[in-house]
Amino acid sequence: MKNYQLVGIGNAVVDVITHADDSFLDLMGIEKGIMQLVDRDRSETLYASMNDRLQTPGGAVANTVAGVGALGLQTAFIGRVRDDALGHFYASAMTDNGIDFVNPPVEDGEVPTSRSMIFVAPDGERSMNTYLGISTGLTSADVPSAVSGNARIMFLEGYLFDHDAGKTAFREAARATKAGGGMAGIAISDPFCVERHRDDFLSLIENDLDYVIGNQHEIESLFQTDFETALAKTAEICPLVIATRSGDGVSVLGDGRRVDVPVQEVTPVDATGAGDQFAAGFLYGLATNRDLEICAKMGNLCAAEVISHVGPRPQTDMMKVFEKEGLA
Repeated sequence: MKNYQLVGIGNAVVDVITHADDSFLDLMGIEKGIMQLVDRDRSETLYASMNDRLQTPGGAVANTVAGVGALGLQTAFIGRVRDDALGHFYASAMTDNGIDFVNPPVEDGEVPTSRSMIFVAPDGERSMNTYLGISTGLTSADVPSAVSGNARIMFLEGYLFDHDAGKTAFREAARATKAGGGMAGIAISDPFCVERHRDDFLSLIENDLDYVIGNQHEIESLFQTDFETALAKTAEICPLVIATRSGDGVSVLGDGRRVDVPVQEVTPVDATGAGDQFAAGFLYGLATNRDLEICAKMGNLCAAEVISHVGPRPQTDMMKVFEKEGLA
């Protein structure tokens, strides 16, 4: 039986990245700097409009799993792809990166593999247009208990919480991980996810999860209040709360204490994946029994690296960076 230090469950999305200036965004009716969901027709229109496409396996939690895998830990990812060209690209790319992609491509049905068309402006702002495709059909049947029950850390993607079957799969996966002696947590993903499912979100966090990661706006949305109050309230129902605050650093509440870690200002080339790689650094630290402050510093370094280039995954050997910073 294989043991995993990190298992992620999330949307298996092929990121398709290109550069575009503001006039092109206006021409195509793309709202700058946000992630918006698009339908299949719109996704095909945007895909056709892209020049110099860079295709890479994406999805927020998948990016985190890849970051942790690149640091040398044993990882697996659970997500749905279609038996089509993008689906095979995704599965092969994950496997090539040393990640166990445990779900075979789905052969029946007509819904294609998920993809996100990402337009990067000259100032580094990215506009994400995501067609969720087959990813949203994830159910408990897609989550092998042999994988979730043998995870040291389980990491769930908030976007999949939009569907009842996904909610059930998350609860079952979290409970299987905890029954096996591991810990389970979630990336909130988006304030709008919380607004649509606030009671269920809070119930999952309080009853089934050991940690939660979110940015300031996502944490605030949990209790519809200011950051400090929301952070304290979240800590009352969850043993470990990690809140990123962009240029204001990271706040961590756990082990009966609070840690605030500043960040070094970095001018982004492409902000895609910053939160995902922060989570990778933090969870790597957690999986290797580092102090919470060290975990946060590792997360900050991973985030700083990924925004220094185009693409949502690290291109630098982060272990060498950790060693240079005295964190390894």
